[in-house]
Amino acid sequence: MNEREILQTTTKYVRGLLSGEGSGHDWFHVERVRNTALHIAREERADMFVVELAALLHDVADWKFAGGDHDAGPQAAKKWLDSQSVSKEVTDHVAGIIADLSFKGAGVDTPMRTIEGQCVQDADRLDALGAIGIARAFAYGGHKGRALYDPAIPPQPHASFEAYKKNAGPTINHFYEKLLLLRDRMSTATGKRLAADRHAYLKRYLEQFLAEWDGER
Repeated sequence: MNEREILQTTTKYVRGLLSGEGSGHDWFHVERVRNTALHIAREERADMFVVELAALLHDVADWKFAGGDHDAGPQAAKKWLDSQSVSKEVTDHVAGIIADLSFKGAGVDTPMRTIEGQCVQDADRLDALGAIGIARAFAYGGHKGRALYDPAIPPQPHASFEAYKKNAGPTINHFYEKLLLLRDRMSTATGKRLAADRHAYLKRYLEQFLAEWDGER
């Protein structure tokens, strides 16, 4: 198959796998990440084929839904790409991007080795910001049965991936533990520019939320 056919079959596969998912990691999340990653890739002159494949496959076996297994995602991507006769070079590149993609805690660095990985990682993080990021945070919190907010439970700056994986705090804490940190962890110039407005929107939302919580508005 040529690149176009591989992308078409991969799109169909991922859409079928994730359609109707209710935690905010559904097909539409993947579609948004793909579109944003391609936009960044054009600006940053990255390999569009690698970027699109990695964006499409980045959540096919997310560790959050694979019993905490961080290797599940890269392995699932490799299995699929091997079935499509994708070259070993591209397959290894895509799997490597997926392995390094996730946020792993406030105290954990998550550098991306290639510009293609940076494009996908920035796009995935952008979808955790702004109005859609807020909606996804509460969708995931509801999926996990978490409280909206509890003033008695402070946010935790997780120093390790293991600590981050075990976190079960209220959804508002997630804003401080991850979402508000993402703007400064963008790798590409395009990602940093797009993150600025979305970060500002998060801050305005939090101010409104906390004011309403205290009965001030």
